[in-house]
Amino acid sequence: MKNSAILLLLLLAFFSCKGNHKEASDDAAEDLKAKKMLQGIWLEDESDEILFKIQGDTIYYPEAENAPVYFKIVKDTFFTYGKEVSRYKIDKHAEHIFWFHSLSDNIIKLHKSEDPDDSLLMMGHRSAQVIPTYSEVTKRDSVVMYNGKHYRAYVYVNPSKKKVVKTSYSDDGISMDNVYYDNVMHICVYEGRKMIYGHDITKDMFSDVIPEEFLKNAILSDMEFYGVGKVGFRYQATVCIPESSVCNLVNLIVSFNGKLTMNIAQ
Repeated sequence: MKNSAILLLLLLAFFSCKGNHKEASDDAAEDLKAKKMLQGIWLEDESDEILFKIQGDTIYYPEAENAPVYFKIVKDTFFTYGKEVSRYKIDKHAEHIFWFHSLSDNIIKLHKSEDPDDSLLMMGHRSAQVIPTYSEVTKRDSVVMYNGKHYRAYVYVNPSKKKVVKTSYSDDGISMDNVYYDNVMHICVYEGRKMIYGHDITKDMFSDVIPEEFLKNAILSDMEFYGVGKVGFRYQATVCIPESSVCNLVNLIVSFNGKLTMNIAQ
C-alpha cells in the first residue's frame, strides 16, 4: 500500500510538471514569422477604411484618442496587450490577407494597403495627442458678500500630464484603449488681500468618499463654486468616467478659518 501511494504521488508530480512546462512553452512560442507578415497598414475589405497600422510589435490606430498597443501571435491566436488583454482567433493569414474573429464573434476581414496615401495618413500616429478635458488653464473668479464682508472665490482648472486609460469596444467587437488627461483643480478664497485658503485638488484626495476602483478609471472633470453660507464657502467637484454619464459629485466646504471638509453629494 505504501509503495502504491508513493507511485501515485510520483505520477501526479510528473503530469503536473509536464502540464506546467507545456503552458510555459505555449506562452513563449510567439510566431515571429506571422508577426513579420503583419507589418504594414491594414484596411477593412468592405469599407476600404484603415483599421490599424502594425510596425514592429506595436499596433497604431488612425484616431488620435486610441492608444498604441503591444501585440503578438501565438499559434492561431492574435493577442493585444492594452489596459486589458484581448484574444482573437485567426481564420486566415497570408502576406496580404488577415482574417480574425472579433470579441463579438464577427469575422474581421482585412487586406494590406498598397496605397502610398495611406502611409501619409498614418504618419502622425507617433505624435498623436490624447484627448484632454481642458486644453489650457481655465480661471473662474466669483465675488461674493457675506456678513458685510467681500470675498473672492477662485477656481483654476489645470490640465495635467496624468493619463487615464479607458478600454472601449468597436461595433465589430475590437478592443481599443482611449487615453485622457486628468485635471488638477486649484481653489482659493480671499478676504481682501488675505488668503483664507489655497490648495490644489486632485481626484486622489477623494479616496475616502469615492471607491478606489472608480477613481482609478475616472478623471476630475470639473469644479464649481456654489456660494457662501454660515458653514463656509461651497464648492462641488465632478469626478467622471471619460465619455460617459457615470459621475460622482463631491461637496467641498472651505471654512472661514481655512479648513477643508468634503462629502459625497446625495
